Amino acid sequence: MGEDQDMTDATMPLTEHLRELRERILRILAGVAVGFAACYAYAEPLFDLLARPLIGLEAEGTSIRLIGTGVPEAFFTKLKVAAIGGVFLASPVILYQIWAFVVPGLYESEKQYARPFVLFGTLFFFAGGWFCYALVLPLGYQFFLEQYVSIGVAPEIRISEYLTFTSRLLIAFGATFEMPVATFFLARIGLVTHHTLIAYGRYAIVAIFVVAAILTPADVASQLLMAGPLLVLYGISIGVAYLVARRPVEPTDEAE
Repeated sequence: MGEDQDMTDATMPLTEHLRELRERILRILAGVAVGFAACYAYAEPLFDLLARPLIGLEAEGTSIRLIGTGVPEAFFTKLKVAAIGGVFLASPVILYQIWAFVVPGLYESEKQYARPFVLFGTLFFFAGGWFCYALVLPLGYQFFLEQYVSIGVAPEIRISEYLTFTSRLLIAFGATFEMPVATFFLARIGLVTHHTLIAYGRYAIVAIFVVAAILTPADVASQLLMAGPLLVLYGISIGVAYLVARRPVEPTDEAE
């Protein structure tokens, strides 16, 4: 009876869902704004950190210059750097608001996963960003710079284009690394199983390459650098779904 009551209370008209969605989006924006304000004070060291995967390649004999071509470009660069940092700092708030929007549709026993969802979701988001920063960006930039060398052109990269490219990859990898976390909770509440993931594997492969093409710049190297880890994460998600799947309860002798 209690579970039925939970579901009845969670039933809301469309206008209520839209109002709830608007409130969650506003709270997400407020969290990102707080993170933005905190990161703006450290915009210069954050920019040095973000530029390191590209500038660090100079040690390998490639001459690289980051240039600005507009009067306000340095100012907008600081804003963009602070915004990137703000998204990462606000990731727990973002994940919690997403969870809170879904919670009314869950049973009371399933609402207890909010804290683990936020905790592990944040860890995996940062892990995806770190993976991109430490491995994907250096490999990707090395590939692109070699193309300059092959045609005998000294690269001079606009800071706005560089940050746009870098931020898209960092956030995209952070988001895609949430796949095992999302699978864990979906499997735990019985919405998906490892059988489902295996059955739709061929469609998932196509979808992964489509997502990689959408989230990354229009070049094959970036798409492959994202599609590869996504395929691995999908395989891990199948294993996660298998491990946490709800097992049928065997009847005891007394129950029989």
